[in-house]
Amino acid sequence: MSTVIKIENLSKYYRLGLIGGGTLNEDINRWIAKIRGKPDPLLKVGEKDYDNRKDDQIWALKDVNLHVQQGEILGIIGRNGAGKSTLLKILSRITAPTDGRIKIKGRVGSLLEVGTGFHPELTGRENIYLNGAILGMSRNEIAHKLDEIVEFSEMSKFIDTPVKRYSSGMTVRLAFAVAAHLEPEILIVDEVLAVGDAAFQKKCLGKMGDIAKEGRTVLFVSHNMPAIEKLCSRVIILNSGKVFADTIASDALSIYYSSIMSPPKCTLSKRTDRTGTADVKIISFQIKNKAGEALESIRTGQDVIFQFKFESKVKTIKSLDFGFTVRHKFDSILFRNRTVESGLDLISPFPKDGCLDCYIPNFPLTEGTYSFGFRLLVDGVESDYITGAYAAQFDVVEGDFYKTGKITSFAPVLVNHEWKIRPS
Repeated sequence: MSTVIKIENLSKYYRLGLIGGGTLNEDINRWIAKIRGKPDPLLKVGEKDYDNRKDDQIWALKDVNLHVQQGEILGIIGRNGAGKSTLLKILSRITAPTDGRIKIKGRVGSLLEVGTGFHPELTGRENIYLNGAILGMSRNEIAHKLDEIVEFSEMSKFIDTPVKRYSSGMTVRLAFAVAAHLEPEILIVDEVLAVGDAAFQKKCLGKMGDIAKEGRTVLFVSHNMPAIEKLCSRVIILNSGKVFADTIASDALSIYYSSIMSPPKCTLSKRTDRTGTADVKIISFQIKNKAGEALESIRTGQDVIFQFKFESKVKTIKSLDFGFTVRHKFDSILFRNRTVESGLDLISPFPKDGCLDCYIPNFPLTEGTYSFGFRLLVDGVESDYITGAYAAQFDVVEGDFYKTGKITSFAPVLVNHEWKIRPS
């Protein structure tokens, strides 16, 4: 097969200005934080100062080399800020590279951000013709595809309504249908499919597979790892603007979770990748048995306590909302335990130092390595938050969950149940 995308030494940097936070107060706070060597106070939840930042510049991409073959479905994964969207914007000719060369063979259709390429004042039908014209198609060619696009998007009822009236989900439905059916040789899809419902996401993934079978090329950025594994034969990992790995999907995902997504080695008290007021702050985590003894690992079926030690700056709290979400590989959420859902009695005055203990009887996860993130709100305000599954990891070893002498690890989660047999 021929090479349809050839990228050589591609780099892109942005200047990070100190001015432009929105208000004079925000600009002053950002400037003070910078001269004190503190993190940017205007970072959004879950963001961090990038490690590829130097002075007032950030290298969104640095010396990226990549060849993509015709008919290939290439997955692109990486943490937020790794350079994924910047790469797609350059390939879509929305922004220009700082350095390097790109050769693209064929028409490019892009689905990057919700509403990109749509004029809000035009109707859905008019935007279909506009997008087709941008791709160089004649009016007759677009008209030939119109019914197919409308049917796929399931938007026939609203096709003559201005796009500005659409919800984000409706816009994504039509945008994907347009991008996929106007027959670009290269289809570029960013994370926007996450806006749609599960049924439509499945429909879109199937369509991307069909496009590749027709000999066209798909570049797919997503945090949906099961979709990446199922759809993509090849995956690249971007980290700090550089290609960290380029291999088959299964190997790439293993590398991603072991090297990129694993929590930092430092203790929770020293972690800086967190947000919140720190009125109450989690400083350590341990897993203990019912007797209060620390455990190196959990045995399936064991009674355990997840213990979160905290420090507090406040003496009076009206409400405390703490939860942690446990995940398996591919970022699949297995369960979440949250105080406001399962119940927690507050102590008054609130202790300066203490522990939040979550007792889990008959631990239901089977053998493997798991990770979790947490979020703590005090009186409705975020106090401490480590996003995703980055807070800590723990190991589970096989055990007798059902107390039958039979060990099972067929699925990651086991459920207590009871069998009976009776005549009909």
